[in-house]
Amino acid sequence: MREIIKMIVVLSVLSVVSGGLLAAIHNQTKEQARLQLIKYVKGPALRKIFQDASNDPVTSRFEIKEGKEARDVFVGVIDGEPRGIAFETFGKGGYGGYVGLMVAVDVKDDKLIGVAVTSHSETPGMGARAETDTDFTGQFQGLPVKEEPFKVRQDGGKIDALSGATLTSRAVCLATTEAAEIYEKIKPEVEEKLKEFNK
Repeated sequence: MREIIKMIVVLSVLSVVSGGLLAAIHNQTKEQARLQLIKYVKGPALRKIFQDASNDPVTSRFEIKEGKEARDVFVGVIDGEPRGIAFETFGKGGYGGYVGLMVAVDVKDDKLIGVAVTSHSETPGMGARAETDTDFTGQFQGLPVKEEPFKVRQDGGKIDALSGATLTSRAVCLATTEAAEIYEKIKPEVEEKLKEFNK
């Protein structure tokens, strides 16, 4: 009986120590992992959307709190003023889970600057084309944010779906619609932050 109790105590101590070490390592590397995600996953999408920006939108960003969560909002300086903002949303994809989408809005005229896929697990050569097909993503450029919900033509919308990848196209539309809803909620705070950004 004593041996069993001794073994339980030793295992408990080992579990507590290893759990504490893992938590400490996670906390120390969390910010570094976040910065790597911004640089290598979100960065290419941001640069694709903000091609005409005179700044680096990857480094020009601020956070907006939504309940317990914080959302990174990236700023694009267009025609000398910080009027483009972008943030990431997700849409339920086809057979492979969610499609991550960077959505940029011109706060001056409330129109989409563009969208770019940040992450997906769609079938290579099919739904994955949403990441590279500029004819598809270009359809969102200039559309009013208030025009949401964004839909593919098969569902009564204005967006031509990718051939053979209607489910992925719907996921991109869903993510864009979610972004439009989020934008409407955060716009007052975004405008205040952009005033500070201007200083």
